[in-house]
Amino acid sequence: MRLLAAALLIAGAVITAAAPPAAVPVSDAEIMAGSFPAKLSAFGFFADGAKQVPAPGVIPYRLNTPLWSDGAEKLRFAYIPAGQKVRAQGEGLLDLPVGSALIKTFKFGGKLIETRVLLHRTGGWLALPYQWNEEQTEAKLVLAGARLPLVNPAGEAISYAIPNKNQCKECHAAGAEVVPIGPKARNLSARWLVDLAKAGKLDAVPAVARRIPLWEDRAKVPLADAARGYLDVNCAHCHKPNGAASNSGLYLGWEESDPIKLGVMKRPVAAGRGSGKLDYDIVPGDPGHSILFYRMGSLEGGISMPELGRASLDRDGNAMVERWIAGMKR
Repeated sequence: MRLLAAALLIAGAVITAAAPPAAVPVSDAEIMAGSFPAKLSAFGFFADGAKQVPAPGVIPYRLNTPLWSDGAEKLRFAYIPAGQKVRAQGEGLLDLPVGSALIKTFKFGGKLIETRVLLHRTGGWLALPYQWNEEQTEAKLVLAGARLPLVNPAGEAISYAIPNKNQCKECHAAGAEVVPIGPKARNLSARWLVDLAKAGKLDAVPAVARRIPLWEDRAKVPLADAARGYLDVNCAHCHKPNGAASNSGLYLGWEESDPIKLGVMKRPVAAGRGSGKLDYDIVPGDPGHSILFYRMGSLEGGISMPELGRASLDRDGNAMVERWIAGMKR
């Protein structure tokens, strides 16, 4: 009997050792703290950071058309605190409650490079950048940003930039506030929104009359829809009435319907080297004489648009915008 008991104890020990660790909840305290956690793991967003397996309560999502960042693969997650709900705001940005977080990881060639987090604290949204180590075991806070050499999916060697904390604000600005720019109802799948509502995390499924198309379906939809969706995602976070480029008068949001505000035969507010000595933002039928297309095709400082978030050209996106302008009737 003693031998049997000992065997059972040993077996129990083996079973206990082999059992997976108990799930660690996301740290609401770290999300809401006034400090900046030095390590990404402090938040508990991932059950397995290296494999990007989300922790319980952290919800993966994708955007129909994602912002292009040197061709990086991006993994997106949202965390909504227990007992709280996201509020739908028409076709625009979802209103995530205080205590929420948005997490976005960038990968190149299967390697984790950085994870950016947006934390909704009592005083507003806070953006923090984290850089993954070579061992792929942890990401550390890099408030000053970082530069590192890598090869993009096109096979080009580039100097990749992890933005500093203040640069995060440039793209995420809405007036004096920092806000999310990705999770707009019109750029999320209807199925994901329905599932979020069924899970009790969304107050109502927003009605979307016209959804930004899936990027992989861009050849199957009207060219204007694909191009306008691309510009909304890649440009309109600055080129909107309360964005960093509001003084340009060029508004590239999905909902904009005024041809002049979209740049059609619109003269730039300030003509400089960024205009390439061209006269109009968009000349219908003539992308070669359109400032918008000229700046998208440049990597030179003071000319390149977008200004941040890329060290190479998005040839697919540029070609699509070129075809869209070329097909416009004069």
